[in-house]
Amino acid sequence: MAASDRLSALLVRRLSKGSLSSCPELMMQFRHTTENLDRFIPNRSAMDFDFAHYMLTEGRKGKENKKGVLSSLSKEAYLKLLAETFNMNRTRILAFKNKSPTPVELIPHQFYSSVHQSKPSKPLRHIPQTSEKTLDAPDIIDDYCLNLMDWGSSNVLSLALENTVYLWDASNGSTSELVTVDDEDGSVTSVSWAADGQHIAIGLNSSSVQLWDPIANRLLRTLKGGHQSRGGSLDCKNHILTTGGMDGKIINNDVRVHIHIVDTFAGHQQEVCGLKWSASGQQLASGGNDNLLYLWAMSMASMHSRTQWLHKLEDHSAAVRALAWCPFQHNLLASGGGGSDCCIKFWDTHTGACLDSVDTGSQVCALLWNRNERELLSSHGSMQNQLTLWKYPSLVRIAELTGHTSRVLFMDQSPDGRTMATAAGDGNSQILECFWRP
Repeated sequence: MAASDRLSALLVRRLSKGSLSSCPELMMQFRHTTENLDRFIPNRSAMDFDFAHYMLTEGRKGKENKKGVLSSLSKEAYLKLLAETFNMNRTRILAFKNKSPTPVELIPHQFYSSVHQSKPSKPLRHIPQTSEKTLDAPDIIDDYCLNLMDWGSSNVLSLALENTVYLWDASNGSTSELVTVDDEDGSVTSVSWAADGQHIAIGLNSSSVQLWDPIANRLLRTLKGGHQSRGGSLDCKNHILTTGGMDGKIINNDVRVHIHIVDTFAGHQQEVCGLKWSASGQQLASGGNDNLLYLWAMSMASMHSRTQWLHKLEDHSAAVRALAWCPFQHNLLASGGGGSDCCIKFWDTHTGACLDSVDTGSQVCALLWNRNERELLSSHGSMQNQLTLWKYPSLVRIAELTGHTSRVLFMDQSPDGRTMATAAGDGNSQILECFWRP
């Protein structure tokens, strides 16, 4: 007697006695054990080959001779019970009995939900359309090649109005006059705070540069002999004060020593409009009225060299004044061109490649990066004299702020990066918080 026949007979006897539940091991022989698999792979154990063989051979004969052989009601009841037990009414002989297993969760659902619920939602962005404060700035010189505003690390904003330098303390809102230079020295052409926020450099129309202690209100020294005409650009790096002049020269001055000129960068043929040291202090960017942007390596500077630039970039078609080093990518520089260019360009300072460019539609006067978000703020000239906030790297306009009636030449940000100060030829200086997130 075949093993399958013996197993069938045993099952029938159990059914007739009503004691099938007392023999679970018998039912386990007809049940497929569910396995935890990472994917559904059918196995041969799910196929009932004995039943398939029976249906292909004896099963069909039984159906044909059913009326003749099985005449009694008891036999019919027996066959009905047998068919239900062995699922003989199914149409498919070979079939997969088990369904695909339920996917195993790598992270429990309750833990995953709690993590998402505990994550705080990002607050809605609010960009004020009006300034927080407006300061009077009469007699400010409307000159694209001058740099008359700088916000120091001690949270004091310096602003030059003709021959006078004023200081506005942002912590208490007080304003004071630092110095009014003599007429023989001409007007103030540039201002720049030292990194410590305790000293300030003032460039003059006479080409000399004064170093002041604003706390003691005392002149420390005057640097002379570097330029042949006014120095419209200044930037400080530790004890090095870098000056850019109308003569096209860029000079590194060591303010600690008597002979202060230590390095000279020669490349521009016209006035230097903008100077910015990188955060590492290894590269210097300079823009000029000759439509050129230069990148200089500190290691290549020399008093005796005339062509020691790292990259000479000629993509702008107007004067280059606006310069800003990216705070989150050290080799990324943004530059802005004047009225016949109107473009903001982004540079890889390692290779000198132009990564992207956007036409703003108006003169680009100044650029500032957001230190907490990937955003860039630009100030512009006519027609709208607006500030534009850009998303980087998509260069989508997030907002445009208006308020000045003349081109916004000067712009800087507070030490914490939240507050911006602007100044324009309309005689107003505005304080805004467009980078701040409530």
